[in-house]
Amino acid sequence: MTKLLQTSTAGSLPKPAWLAQPETLWSPWKLEGEGLVEGKQDALRLSLADQQHAGIDIVSDGEQTRQHFVTTFIEHLSGVDFQKRETVRIRNRYDASVPTVVGAVERQKPVFVEDAKFLRAQTKQPIKWALPGPMTMIDTLYDAHYKSREKLAWEFAVILNQEAKELEAAGVDIIQFDEPAFNVFFDEVNDWGVATLERAIEGLKCQTAVHICYGYGIKANTDWKKTLGAEWRQYEDVFPKLQKSNIDMISLECQNSHVPMDLIELIRGKKVMVGAIDVASNTVETPEEVANTLRKALQFVDAENLFPCTNCGMAPLSRAVATGKLAALSAGAEIVRRELSA
Repeated sequence: MTKLLQTSTAGSLPKPAWLAQPETLWSPWKLEGEGLVEGKQDALRLSLADQQHAGIDIVSDGEQTRQHFVTTFIEHLSGVDFQKRETVRIRNRYDASVPTVVGAVERQKPVFVEDAKFLRAQTKQPIKWALPGPMTMIDTLYDAHYKSREKLAWEFAVILNQEAKELEAAGVDIIQFDEPAFNVFFDEVNDWGVATLERAIEGLKCQTAVHICYGYGIKANTDWKKTLGAEWRQYEDVFPKLQKSNIDMISLECQNSHVPMDLIELIRGKKVMVGAIDVASNTVETPEEVANTLRKALQFVDAENLFPCTNCGMAPLSRAVATGKLAALSAGAEIVRRELSA
């Protein structure tokens, strides 16, 4: 019998201090050459051990081998010039200096496949691997070549599909596409965003997921959340289209957020990764707080389709806080699991 309420994380976990500056997003590596390769593998092993110690069921690499959830993938593609930078508005929220698309984008070689093989060799547990989604990728670049957001998204979808197929072959059980941009560009999501995501998962036999959150706990995101009012209904605009899509799982933000829980009804039938851990706070949830979020979600999603998760990545948090939150997630899920079996 399959275990109910299998826990996982949405994405990143803190990196150890000897690899990169703690509690900092996108911090540069402290090692180089062979030392960096080994250091990343050591960090991955450590991150895995932290997840296992906390009782997480579906484990990941904790994104230990990448600096940034989007640009680390893009760095490996041809057609993008990282020296030629422009300032763009990211998700209509904050300005950032980003690389420029100067020619046809192509994937010359696998990006994360060796890392995934390494993780697969360390554990028998189901593993999940995160990739940036096509729309979030185009939102993190200046396009001087295609001059069409949609055209570039379709190109990225093909590239992501190549990577995803090799990750699946490397033994990855769930491939997750991170699409925070889905919470911003609603018309584009419905016009072509979901379609490009479906192109990215074409032909995959493993489970597929899309992670749509309100972002890391950084100031630009927390300030934006303050403008969203008493109810955050962004999911309402994209869930109907996702419900009809081929994506298996949808990962969303629930803990300490103003997302009305009944919106989950709009994706009835899908597997739902319910964010029951707030990544924008240093306060470690109690198991009972986690359980309470899961109980509310169970009104709108069947127990066999509910996967307790974190709201987003935890790279900006301290390791002590992050491991505390992982343990709370497991303990909260166990409370509800016992209630369901009773």
